[in-house]
Amino acid sequence: MNLDLRGKRAVVGGSTQGIGKAAAIELALLGATVTLLARNEEVLKSTVKELPVPYLQTHNYLVADFNFPDQVRTAIQQFVINNPVHILINNTGGPPAGLAIEAKIEEFLSAFTSHLICNQVLVQAVVPGMKQSGYGRIINVISTSVKVPLRGLGVSNTIRGAVANWSKTLSVELGAFGITVNNVLPGTTMTGRLDALIKSKSEKSGKTYEQVKQEMITEVPAGRISEPQEVAAAIAFLASPAAGYINGINVPVDGGRTGSL
Repeated sequence: MNLDLRGKRAVVGGSTQGIGKAAAIELALLGATVTLLARNEEVLKSTVKELPVPYLQTHNYLVADFNFPDQVRTAIQQFVINNPVHILINNTGGPPAGLAIEAKIEEFLSAFTSHLICNQVLVQAVVPGMKQSGYGRIINVISTSVKVPLRGLGVSNTIRGAVANWSKTLSVELGAFGITVNNVLPGTTMTGRLDALIKSKSEKSGKTYEQVKQEMITEVPAGRISEPQEVAAAIAFLASPAAGYINGINVPVDGGRTGSL
């Protein structure tokens, strides 16, 4: 199986923590040169030093806030002038929890901007280089909610579904150029995002943090919460040459929790 990413450059969004950071590490282990993309430069400086360099890669970072698409556009357009990108991992933090019926219009607009619009900005910047090299992997880290909406995540369910359909559309448009577009759908994964959700549910329900956490675990056939590295492994595989004929799919990494095929 060819998992060799030497000579490939990857840009990874939301890569200073959680699944994004874990994905950056896995891609680097396979030989990719990794460019981290996030908003906090101090944390980026620290994180880039943690990336493995088994093939003496020179990793770097870009600073941009996904709440401001113009920042993302400027950063990526300047970067790709001299650095063609072969692998793009679209990943950013999810919207706050809450019922869809109670969500403000601004919450939908903000989530749409930081997820779909910024993804589009990044894709438009990197695809010309992918076409030229004949190798492209666009992987969107979304949520299992694109298959079965999750209770209490109204805005997230809505926006994640839009991103999934955008991704499927792109997979059809770009497949002929050696570019695949796929979605990885994390389930219950121990990240800062999950920690915040558990705390929120705990406060609203009056249950302890551990009680809420255990309720989540009972919904997972695997009987545990996953680690970010387990999701990152799926991302790294889809980024590899071995996954060249896998295109336009959703890949749940959820221990079997999602109640659909």
